[in-house]
Amino acid sequence: MEQSAEQVWGACLEHIQEHVSRQSFKTWFEPLTAQSIEEDDNLRKLTVQLPSRFYYEWLEEHYYSLLRKTVTKVLGENGRLFYDIVVEQEADTDVSAADQHTVSRPPTRSASTPSTEQSSAGSPQPTGAQPPSRSSSVSSESSDEEGIRNPFAIPGIQKAEIDSQLNSNYTFDRFIQGDCNRLARSAAWAISQEPGGTSYNPFLVYGGVGLGKTHLIQSIGNQAKEEETADTVLYVSSERFTTEFVQSIQRNRINEFSMFYRQIDLLIVDDVQFFSGKEKTQEEFFHIFNALHQSGKQIVLSADRSPREIDGIEERLLSRFKWGLSADVQSPGLETRIAILQRKAEDDNIDLDQEVIEFIAHNIKSNIRELEGALIRLMAHASLHQRDIDLGLAKEVLRDLMKDVQVSLTIEEIQRTVCEYLDIAEDLIRAKTRKREVVRARQIAMYFCKEMTQHSLKTIGLHFGGRDHSTVIHAVKTVEDQVETDEQFRDTVDQIGRKIELRAR
Repeated sequence: MEQSAEQVWGACLEHIQEHVSRQSFKTWFEPLTAQSIEEDDNLRKLTVQLPSRFYYEWLEEHYYSLLRKTVTKVLGENGRLFYDIVVEQEADTDVSAADQHTVSRPPTRSASTPSTEQSSAGSPQPTGAQPPSRSSSVSSESSDEEGIRNPFAIPGIQKAEIDSQLNSNYTFDRFIQGDCNRLARSAAWAISQEPGGTSYNPFLVYGGVGLGKTHLIQSIGNQAKEEETADTVLYVSSERFTTEFVQSIQRNRINEFSMFYRQIDLLIVDDVQFFSGKEKTQEEFFHIFNALHQSGKQIVLSADRSPREIDGIEERLLSRFKWGLSADVQSPGLETRIAILQRKAEDDNIDLDQEVIEFIAHNIKSNIRELEGALIRLMAHASLHQRDIDLGLAKEVLRDLMKDVQVSLTIEEIQRTVCEYLDIAEDLIRAKTRKREVVRARQIAMYFCKEMTQHSLKTIGLHFGGRDHSTVIHAVKTVEDQVETDEQFRDTVDQIGRKIELRAR
């Protein structure tokens, strides 16, 4: 039997999984999807779609031989692998169809790969830099007047280990990947494997508050330290950098401050938008940035907006922020929010019903910090009052957190939920059809509209294809009667009711 592209690629993945680490497999191969398998000029061509040009460059750089051997093993000597590459580019970049690139020949780093979609992340440049030589590590043991240890301004270069200032909990394993952060996470992982050795230097992650930027950029540092791909790693907030710079001016130790930073192999600076308006700090950071970049050292930055939207920063510094790769992180989708809550519950050894997790995920959408905060609040309330965590408790405890985002439950939302559960096209329940399964869905939806909204029977009927109030009354009565006599039907109605409650605003 002729194998499909998915079956062929599945066989390839089984072979690849035996030759790479679990983390590398999840990062570089799971996101790839099979597109087609075809015969052409005695060749069997398997086409696989890559999420970005970044993936193409990394695979060609690190897994070319493995991929070629795998395709030959699965398809035979005449097997070839082609890439269908989706490249993220600036929003004002023209868009055209994607090219395909085969790995059956040596890597072609200068090949042009147009984009199939737009993104504000920017298009990565081809990788070609060699890993930089590492300098000896440095440290500080001096203190300021208040007795606080100062790891930045130092009285001289000392051969000792530097305190990286990283949070050990911020790792890639604990970072939940979704469509909202896939590019940023993949690029961050690549940088951690070879700091300063990719074209993504600097690497700037931007996005709103509480979306995981700090977690992601610190993950780079923690991974680089664990795998010893960078001798010296330092994480610093922009405000701390500014404070230390001002202290170095007051103590006439600017040269020592600058020398310290120029020794760092992987420098991670958080919230660079707070450099805005600080001219002297910007000037010093500009010179440090240049020295590190020219030495092949890695620079990782974060901001709450894209570089072009940051006001109060000199153009020469902004232009350097744009040199490498800028990747945005967005608000997590429903599935990602559920995964984040499940991970948090597992970390705290709390067994939560899925309906509680879905209720929180449906109603708190702004950012990850508020999502986790809601869960912590719920667990604390349950512990202090010795109550079980259930949907009722979640609604009671989290009501005030959700009041700013709550809206009235609409007839359309009820229709959508019922149709999704019963696998009925939503437009059918408003149509004239009398098919049994459609009539059943229509009646259940009318029943919940009557039970869960303040709309009149006439208004409800109008939302179901202009039906009159007597039709709604009949539907409600029919559902109520069947619930009393049919246990299976009652279970279905209960399940749908819970789904609607989860979406109740």
